Amino acid sequence: MKIVTWNVNGIRACVKKGFLDFFESIDADIFCIQESKLQEGQIQLELDGYHQFWNYAEKKGYSGTAVFSKQKPLSVVYGIGEDFPENEGRAITLEFEQFYLVNVYTPNSKRDLSRLTYRIEWEKQLKQYLAGLDAQKPVIYCGDLNVAHQEIDLKNAKSNIGNSGFTEEERGEMSRLLSNGFIDTFRYFYPEKTDVYTWWSYMAKVRERNIGWRIDYFIVSERLKDKLVDTDIHCSVMGSDHCPVQLSINL
Repeated sequence: MKIVTWNVNGIRACVKKGFLDFFESIDADIFCIQESKLQEGQIQLELDGYHQFWNYAEKKGYSGTAVFSKQKPLSVVYGIGEDFPENEGRAITLEFEQFYLVNVYTPNSKRDLSRLTYRIEWEKQLKQYLAGLDAQKPVIYCGDLNVAHQEIDLKNAKSNIGNSGFTEEERGEMSRLLSNGFIDTFRYFYPEKTDVYTWWSYMAKVRERNIGWRIDYFIVSERLKDKLVDTDIHCSVMGSDHCPVQLSINL
């Protein structure tokens, strides 16, 4: 099974920059996107053979997630539980016979960290939600998680300590998740690999010089590790300030 995640930073803009060419060439079984940045009816994607599931933000042109799946899921859930109502379209869960697929666009803490408290509340609720799913069947959790977990996961770690996406609080939440039965699949396969990123600033020549962050992930239940085949970061694929990430798994 081939699963792809990509923060498209506006699906309408990304379609104009080659999204459909990549989508067709990769031929994923499940394709997840974040930051769709639209409301229902603002785009009609003709994706032959795929079931489409969209979670729109109430705010126009903001956030949003979607999942495109060849296989029809047993059930679909939007959000991360009734105890944490949110109107930003940040999560979709598809249930399949053997696993849950959870596609997430994690809230950004903002440059001034004004949303850090909300972000940590989100993280804690998400962990409870994932644990509840994991108690039933294995979980594949993916998306733009807006955190570089370790210093190896961004180019200029020392100068970014304490900045949004690299605070002690955000990194700590990731560590707690990974210590409770989950695996960062990229680091499982490539524990010491450097200079491989999934997001680059739009500032001049930043991507060209590969000054990036790895903030897009596939994280899976630990009991799936023997089924993992590989993970790939498609750094050369343009169309967004993020690039697609791919997981291959035997399910």
